[in-house]
This record gives sequence, structure tokens and C-alpha cells, in this order.
Amino acid sequence: MASVNAAPGGLTGFIDRGRKIELQFILMTILFACVAFVVLTPMWQILTQSFQVSKPGEAARWGFEGWKAVFTETSLQKAAWNTVTLSVTRQLFALTGAIFIAWLLARTDVPGRKIFEFVFWLAFFLPALTITLSWILVLDPQFGLLNQLLRGFKDGNGPFNIYSFAGIVWVHVMGTSLAVQVMILTPAFRNMNSAFEEASRISGASTMGTMVRIFIPLMMPVIVAVLMLSFLRSLEAFEIEQILGTPIGLYVFSTWIYDTLYQHIPRYDAVSALAIVMILLCTGLIFLQRRVVGKRQYTTVTGQFVSNPIRLGKWRIPTAVFLGFMCIIIVGVPMVFSVMGTFMKLFGFFIQDPWTLKQWETALKDRLLARAVGNTIVLAVSTAIVAIAVHSLIAYVIVRTRYVARSALDFLTWMPFTIPGIILSLGLLTMFLQPQFRPLYGTMPTLVIALVISGMPFAVQIMKSNLMQISKDLEEASFVSGGNWFHTYRRVVLPLISPTLVVIGVISFISSARNISQVALLSNTSIRPMSIMQLDYIAEGKYEVAAVIATILLFMSVILALVARVFGFRGVGSNQ
Repeated sequence: MASVNAAPGGLTGFIDRGRKIELQFILMTILFACVAFVVLTPMWQILTQSFQVSKPGEAARWGFEGWKAVFTETSLQKAAWNTVTLSVTRQLFALTGAIFIAWLLARTDVPGRKIFEFVFWLAFFLPALTITLSWILVLDPQFGLLNQLLRGFKDGNGPFNIYSFAGIVWVHVMGTSLAVQVMILTPAFRNMNSAFEEASRISGASTMGTMVRIFIPLMMPVIVAVLMLSFLRSLEAFEIEQILGTPIGLYVFSTWIYDTLYQHIPRYDAVSALAIVMILLCTGLIFLQRRVVGKRQYTTVTGQFVSNPIRLGKWRIPTAVFLGFMCIIIVGVPMVFSVMGTFMKLFGFFIQDPWTLKQWETALKDRLLARAVGNTIVLAVSTAIVAIAVHSLIAYVIVRTRYVARSALDFLTWMPFTIPGIILSLGLLTMFLQPQFRPLYGTMPTLVIALVISGMPFAVQIMKSNLMQISKDLEEASFVSGGNWFHTYRRVVLPLISPTLVVIGVISFISSARNISQVALLSNTSIRPMSIMQLDYIAEGKYEVAAVIATILLFMSVILALVARVFGFRGVGSNQ
């Protein structure tokens, strides 16, 4: 009888490979399930809570009172109107200014443009509360430095009032709105082929006419994307509105939710119904952005790429002066006045002999501050480590594998952009109040989970763009040499993307240390970080101690932002 001998390792090797593929599929499915759970469960909890009308401690009752409140209560409708009008107004000013400034930095020969770009990039990392406290020192209607100077020339109060609609818009635009849009737009503008502009000018168009008729239409996809992203973020604005709007009765979605939950009898149904409306609104904006851009072609980088900056001629120096003035406003004012506020006897009062070291002594001797510093370090380090591990793995599965649900996983990573921070905090609060999750309530892991979820879209997209630039040949060579997937990921992929991992870790650390909206409803005295403690001090009117915390967070952010810059982070979409 003839015998059939299998080639050595043939069938066995096939079975081993099959087992490896099956194991990888199981692990990736577990990852997908975990991401889906932490992203979708808070949203489901909010939806069900919107129909739960019983008061805390009572038996469950279902109804539509919360949804009725969304469409009938005057205070809530005013909050909705304020949210929309503030968002539209700040985006109108911020986007217009950002397009012009990014165009100057990316498309012209303005002197010092690299330095100016770095300053705008640095402004992105400044804490919102620190910026707010600084502008209070300048524009407080009674005691602001600028108003006091102007009162010296005329009778009556100063003309500027930081506690107003215009004051909130100003702090937002000069705080982070303008800076983040310049940071994103400048690298994208730089990548446009200047041959299009040169052809326009040869045809007789002016520089400004070329910008309006050629440049902006070609850059419309990135402009619309930045607008939608910024508008989504503006809908969740919390810190600035809480400090500047609450004293004058100006509430937005986030501050209305925050104050409603801290009433004697929290109205979880109305808050949850409003949260669902916001999520649907944000999701609709994302689909609108995709519809606006559609399938139109906007190719600007070709094989004959030309990059010739526009010569400003006699406008070079005035333009540089303008950019320098803007840098002073967005970075100089927060840094100078935040430090100044820590040495004032009474915050905002420029009286005779106003300086003292007492505020630093009080703050540094406060045991609560010491605990908050420890909580902040633990929270920031934990979030950075988890973010690096989880977000890099998610990006790898999306880009490098053939996992059947990788498109769905990619979509899930975008979902946190539709959940404003205060709503994410509410959803997780509702989830952790359930009996099966109650042991986690009030612990540090709840804050870490919230921050990892909120940072997922940004971090995963950065990781995806970097992984796409790495050839698959390097991983295939490792597989051919006998390395398994884990060995290849650990010894080949991670070393290649290590600079990006450091950047993600630094950004996660900074965001965790200064974040408020995502953890506002989840923190308590035992796990309270510095950012929430700073908000509490401001609410109590202790601006001097709050200024000390603001300064500590400011310089922590600046130092770590410089670290991120050293490791090569230039902004989203940069290839420089």
C-alpha cells in the first residue's frame, strides 16, 4: 500500500497558523467589544435616564417629563440659545482670524513665521481657567488693570466688562479657539501647490483676490473640517462660561447641566434629555460636514509640487508686528498676569503696595492642595500610560489588520467627538451608579476611563497617520524570520512609532492635568485633581489661591508642551 508522508511542518504549520489567526481574531474582538462598551454604554445610560422621572431614592418611574422640560422650560431654552449664539459668534471670529493668520504663516514670506507658528502652537496647551483668571485681572469692570488705566482719562467705570457675552467670546477666541485652528490649518495650507496661486496672479488677480477665489475654495475641505471640529468642541464649553457667565445669569448647555445636577434635588431626567439632544446635534454636524465636502476633488499636491511663498514687500514688517501683537495677547497676557495674580494681596486690586508672598505660603501649606497635586500626578500618569497602550493598539488594528470589524472600530473611535465633556461625565456617572458598577464610583479609575475616552479620537487619528507612513515590509520581514504578532508589534512597530507615543503621552498628561468638564461630575474630595480644586476656589471667591494653582498648571503645561515639540509634534496633518 502506498503511503503518504506529509511534508515536515506542512499540516502542523497550517494548523498552528490557523490557531494564531483564531487567537488574534478573538483578541481583536475583545478589544472591539471593550471600546464599544465604554463608548456606547454611557450614551445608552443617558438615553434610559431621560425617561426615568423618579427622584433619587424613590422606586423607578418612567415618563416624558424630562423631554417636556427640554422644549418648554424657559431657562433651558435660554441656555440652548446662549450655547448656539456663543458657539457661532466665537467660531465666526476665530475661523476668520485663523484662516488669515495661517495663510500668512504658511503662504507668505513674513519674517519670523516659524517662531510665530510655535507661539500659536504653544497657546493650544494653556489651561482655560488660567487664561480666564488672567483676563479677569485685565478686564474686570471695576478693578481690571485696563479699565483702571482708562478711568484715569475719563469719569465713570471702565468701558470693558469681562462678565458679559462679549467677554466670554473674547476669552474663548484669544484663549484656545484661535490657537487650535491656526495649529491645524497652517500645516495643511503649507502643503498646497503654489502653482495655482501663481497662475491666478499671472491672469491679473490681486493677492487678496487670489486668496478669496483660488486659495480658500481649494482649502475648503480642511476649513470645513476645522470649523465642524471647533464647533463641536464649542458646544461643550464649560469652564469659561461657568466663571464668567454664571455671575450674570448667562447659562449654556454645560453649565445648566452642572448647576442642575448640584441642586438639592437633581433633575437627572431633564439633564439626560438635553444631553441626548446635544449628542444628536453633534452627530448631525458630522454628517453635514461629510455631505458638504462630498466627493468633490480638491487635489492640491501633485508630482510637480511647487512651494514659493508670496512676497509681501512693504507689508512684511507691519505683518510681523501684527503677528507679534497677537502672540503677546494669546500667550504673553496669560503667562504674565497669571503669575502676577499669585503675588497680589487681594486678587484684581492694584492698590498701593499690592504685592505679597502670602498666597504662595497659604497654598503650599494647604494639605488639600498637596492631596490634589498627588491626585493630579496619579491621574495624569495613569491616563497617559493607558492612552498610549490602548490608543496605539486600536490604531494598529484599524490600519494594519484585516479584522472584519475594523471600519466599525474606526467609527467608534470618532464617537467621543459627539459627546461633550460634561455629558460624557454625566453618562459615566449614571453608569457607575448602577449596582454592578457601584464599587468603581468615586475612584480614580473612573476619571481615567473618562479621560481616555475623551482623548480617543485625537490620539487614534495621530497614530493612524503615523502607522500609514511605515512600510509593511518591516513587519513581514519579522514574520518571515519567525516572529509572532506580539513580538513584531513590540520589537518592530513600537520602536518605530515611539516618538509619536511620547507625544500622545505628553498630550494626554497635559489634558488630564487641566481637564474639568470630563471629570467635573465624577470627582470627589478624595480624588479631586488640581483643576477641579481650582474651580472650587474660584466658586468660593478665593481667586488668589486659585491663581497659584493656575500658575502651577500653566508652567507644567508649557514644559510638557516643549517636550512634545522636541519629539516632533507639529500639529494635526503636518508632514514637516
